[in-house]
Amino acid sequence: MLIQNDQFNIGHICTQLQCELGHADRIAMRWIDAQNSRTDFTFGDLERHSNRFANALSALDVGKGDVFFTFLPKMPEQFFAFLGTLKIQAVCGTLFSNFGEDALLDRLGDSGAVGIITRKSLYKKVARIRGKLPALRFVILVDGDDDQSAGVYSYARIMAEASDSFDTQPTSVETPSVLHYTSGSTGKPKGVLHRHGSLVSQKATTEGVLGLTENDIYWCTADQGWVTGTSYGIIGPWSLGVTQIHYGGGYDAQAWMELLAAEKITVWYSAPTALRMLMREDERIFSEADLSSLRSIFSVGEPLNPEVILWSQRLLKRDIYDTWFQTETGAIMIPNRPGIPIRPGSMGKPFEGIEPAILADDGTAVADGEQGNLCLKAGWPSMFVTYLNNESAYNSKFKNGWYYTGDTARRDSDGYYWFMGRSDDVINTAGHLISPFEVESALLEVEEVAESGVIGAPDELLFEKVVAFVQLHDRYQPSKDLEIKIRLHVSNRASSIATPQDIIFCDGIPKNKSGKIMRRVLKARYLGEDPGDTSTLEI
Repeated sequence: MLIQNDQFNIGHICTQLQCELGHADRIAMRWIDAQNSRTDFTFGDLERHSNRFANALSALDVGKGDVFFTFLPKMPEQFFAFLGTLKIQAVCGTLFSNFGEDALLDRLGDSGAVGIITRKSLYKKVARIRGKLPALRFVILVDGDDDQSAGVYSYARIMAEASDSFDTQPTSVETPSVLHYTSGSTGKPKGVLHRHGSLVSQKATTEGVLGLTENDIYWCTADQGWVTGTSYGIIGPWSLGVTQIHYGGGYDAQAWMELLAAEKITVWYSAPTALRMLMREDERIFSEADLSSLRSIFSVGEPLNPEVILWSQRLLKRDIYDTWFQTETGAIMIPNRPGIPIRPGSMGKPFEGIEPAILADDGTAVADGEQGNLCLKAGWPSMFVTYLNNESAYNSKFKNGWYYTGDTARRDSDGYYWFMGRSDDVINTAGHLISPFEVESALLEVEEVAESGVIGAPDELLFEKVVAFVQLHDRYQPSKDLEIKIRLHVSNRASSIATPQDIIFCDGIPKNKSGKIMRRVLKARYLGEDPGDTSTLEI
């Protein structure tokens, strides 16, 4: 791929550059909707649609450095908007379509977003909080031919009025690009800001780990609300001129196998949760599937159980290569990959140019086989540049030139890394990081709830499930109806992903003397383990 010294713009490289390289008529995206209807978009189409969107945003006075969000399910407009936003050097944030009002308010408010693209059914959530978002100047609706009201514009109209020609200005590696919010164990979600130079890492790992070439047919199942969905469902493959399958349907084992066969997909990137769900299906679905075109399967999100790898080897006749990276790293850091023997359950070995280390809390290296903090030598191209509006939190992640990932791990004598757990309380459920604080806050909005504490507990399917300990006000009693009410409220206010799998009614929530919830005590109680030192518990 040719990159000029002054043009690192992701939108330009994924569209116009591909056309200049002779790929204008090559299929960039085969869009398959939930009803199995197929629409092909060439790189020329991708260029024209994203140019129109860039011009439409410019006409709405969106410019360099402004923050614009997509709030859409997977659909073609998601990709046109993402690339068009980046072409004008605005920052593009992506939101999961199942976010509730509180999650939206936190992210749109903190970022000072000037606009958002969504659909009518989702706009209802935005409308209810819009009065609390003074920076939000306009909303674009993808469904509807006419403007709904002042500040609520029709996508069809603004695209029809916009030119399909756009001259992307020179964009340096340091220019801000993509914004993803990630949850911590306390406080509000943090805005992880990336730069256009991240493409260097994303392209290199798409080639060097996923092994993609311009002759491949590639399918990444990740939603674009997640960093995998932008780094490896948009940027990496399209920067290489690769044809992607994008599917708008949900999980369906039979449909997935038919899609892999019919589209002759060669490389498939998915999540361990989905793969574990496949393990529960009738084996005939897989034994009867024609996967002759499928070369490689990759996974990301949480550690891949060895049992899943053995299942795939037996039924799919393929290895599954687990990969590790974070929202903050922007690209794959430590992967299993073809050419390196798989050690089931391991993270694999670091990608070229990535220098990990296992460090003790005092910064000294620990011996092979010992658990410590998983750290990365700072400075790789896709490393995040800040936590938006929270520079102190960003600085706290770096010590003596090392980025502290928040994960603990060990390295074996052969250089393989093994994930051990989170060094904080973040819950990793189905590859999504859930903040206990966010769920606890939503629980406390329920009239009957006096106190709450939320933990993650091991789960065979989800890796970790959300478990809520709930103390009720004295006048209320536990009931099945109350459990349903609590789950619905959390789903609506935070997200369906954050909905507690288990709700445990209790007489009190353990806290220390400063009022911090002692989640490790709750976790020990749930798992029947020794809670350890409880000397700081509130009396």
